[in-house]
Amino acid sequence: MMSSFQNSSGKDTEIITQFEKNYQEIQLAINSAAACAGRDPDEVLLVAVSKAVGIPEIETAIKAGISDFGENRTHSLREKQNLLPSKRWHYIGHIQTNKLKDLVGRAHLIHSVASLRALNAISRLAEQQEINQKILIEVNVSGEESKDGLAPSELPNFLEAASTTQNIEVKGFMTMAPLLESAEDKTARQCFAALRELRDNLVPIFAGAENISLNELSMGMSGDFSDAIQEGATIVRIGRRLWS
Repeated sequence: MMSSFQNSSGKDTEIITQFEKNYQEIQLAINSAAACAGRDPDEVLLVAVSKAVGIPEIETAIKAGISDFGENRTHSLREKQNLLPSKRWHYIGHIQTNKLKDLVGRAHLIHSVASLRALNAISRLAEQQEINQKILIEVNVSGEESKDGLAPSELPNFLEAASTTQNIEVKGFMTMAPLLESAEDKTARQCFAALRELRDNLVPIFAGAENISLNELSMGMSGDFSDAIQEGATIVRIGRRLWS
């Protein structure tokens, strides 16, 4: 939110906050990356990763025009969604199946489904609530042992199982790229390109599945979202660069 003061001429002068400055810079970077790829920037959804901030900061972001927020802990998403239920809350963390009851029906989109156990648990809870839960499948494109996600080779069988799972809508894929070691490091971009290619190859195979669309690619964070957008990201998850 902008505040104002009167300068020596008596006219109001707007003061831009640090958050607004950050947000404007990110929007410009999104627009630039989309233009480089010949894409419409409106195709890219910014999810503000709010795990490290409280309600006052989130309300500032809402006033600036942000409607989508990402949390990586179930209790935090539940508490913040209770206070701000009109906003869209995304779950971006590791899934613990015993805590899914706090996510299903609350999360607009669960980004990190990576096991049949989680898939089936979400299905049961969604059926109990008589809803369809939207999910993304997390893919470990880089192959790093420290990261969650299915191996690319596991995707066809997983999607086959998901295609017959009730009360689930598979909207696409999510990945986390390796940290960049330098400005010249192309590893992240290669990771994003690989996920897009995987998606493109799987779309015609599952075109007949009513609950699988694969339109969404959630990839790119504060340090690499421009590369992700140029490789087809439809959702970018930005925290540090927005709030710092």
